[in-house]
Amino acid sequence: MKARVEPISLPLKQPFAITGHVFESLQGVVVTIEDQGFTGRGEADGVYYLGQDQQWMLETISSFFDSEKNLDRESLQSLLPATAARSAIDCALWDLEVKTRGISIWERLGIKPKKLNTVATVGIASPQEMANKAIEFSGFQNLKIKLDANEPVVALEHIRKARPTADLVIDVNQGWNMEMLKDFTRHLEKLEISMIEQPLPRGEDEQLVDYKGEIPLGADESCLHSGEYEAIKRFYKVINIKLDKTGGLTEALKLSKLALADHKRLMVGNMTGSSLAMAPAYVIGQWCDFVDIDGPVLLAEDVRNPLRYDSDGVSVPLSQLWG
Repeated sequence: MKARVEPISLPLKQPFAITGHVFESLQGVVVTIEDQGFTGRGEADGVYYLGQDQQWMLETISSFFDSEKNLDRESLQSLLPATAARSAIDCALWDLEVKTRGISIWERLGIKPKKLNTVATVGIASPQEMANKAIEFSGFQNLKIKLDANEPVVALEHIRKARPTADLVIDVNQGWNMEMLKDFTRHLEKLEISMIEQPLPRGEDEQLVDYKGEIPLGADESCLHSGEYEAIKRFYKVINIKLDKTGGLTEALKLSKLALADHKRLMVGNMTGSSLAMAPAYVIGQWCDFVDIDGPVLLAEDVRNPLRYDSDGVSVPLSQLWG
């Protein structure tokens, strides 16, 4: 078995702003594992708020490959913690497994894939600029709106006027406090917002114990993997699963089963990324009410054999891409 890690750097069409961070390009890694004439690949794009950038991933994965010569998914879960570095390796091993066995990921998991309807994400800008971007995404029925504490209601009013029938979810990326949440929610309920993702900072979830708003709350940064699920599950109705947070598809499947058993709704998300990163996320998307795999929509260029995004949804990944 031969394994290597390489950087992947792709430009965004334009800078993309969220609370506390601006993305200007994709700076990820691709792991390639070869065995018996077959090749598996996996991409990770890092978790910026945990310091898992491209250089960290390259160094962590290279060091791991230097010490571990016989790789398998089961042992990987204990050999590396749940990080973006593990995700790239885990997804490559899934790809290698199904190709070695001559089956698809869908046959391996015993499911029939369905097309997914992803959100298109509107980054933080002026209210009018955000409304213009929502119009630009007129081919997407579902929109995800990034917000901070600066005029979020005004921005949403502009977007709702521009896209009166769109399904809107909002993502605050830990940018509010409890008083803001209570105040803003009164206005958001009138704007028919479907879900509020990560309103409070990670670690401050206990404040939500008496939250009475009608709009369901979703956990993102507050639930990185299954080991954190029990502590936060009573505060949220939606769990956002991102492979770079969970440490790969293996752990993402575990977290999804835990949440579904508790009758939670699921969301699959991304840390930007090419179609190669979205492909294993597409698997988790089969169980999700909210799908956010629009990373390639934000890119100026994509990888070969990419996913296709059109009015009918996102195409099922080709085996030449992954799985």
